[in-house]
Amino acid sequence: MASIFTRIVNGEIPSYKVAEDENYYAFLDIMPVAKGHTLVIPKKEVDYLFDLDNETYAGLQLFAKKVAEGLKKAIPCVKVGVLVLGLEVPHAHIHLIPMQNEGDLLNFTKKLKLSPEEFVEIRNKIAGQII
Repeated sequence: MASIFTRIVNGEIPSYKVAEDENYYAFLDIMPVAKGHTLVIPKKEVDYLFDLDNETYAGLQLFAKKVAEGLKKAIPCVKVGVLVLGLEVPHAHIHLIPMQNEGDLLNFTKKLKLSPEEFVEIRNKIAGQII
């Protein structure tokens, strides 16, 4: 059975996509800890990040860097934090989180409630900054 992320990539489940190429996909987290919280995944479904082959792993990191650069331009923040966590989805993924301080990155118990319109606005801002 395909993971929820694979189903998102395949268009079976809608997402707020900010970037995509032939191997990777980036979309807004629907339970964000900060505005602009983005997930970056390989299209290849592999559960554990460090089980990715070297080429896919390196490509994922470079794709995440490109997304993070666009994210920082679109969402005012000191830095874009990077986290690898989450056991609930068996698909390797990276969290990119705009942060003003370390607490913004470390507090996953405080989720924002955003409207669909806010998600679209944020997605458009980020996607417009990714080259």
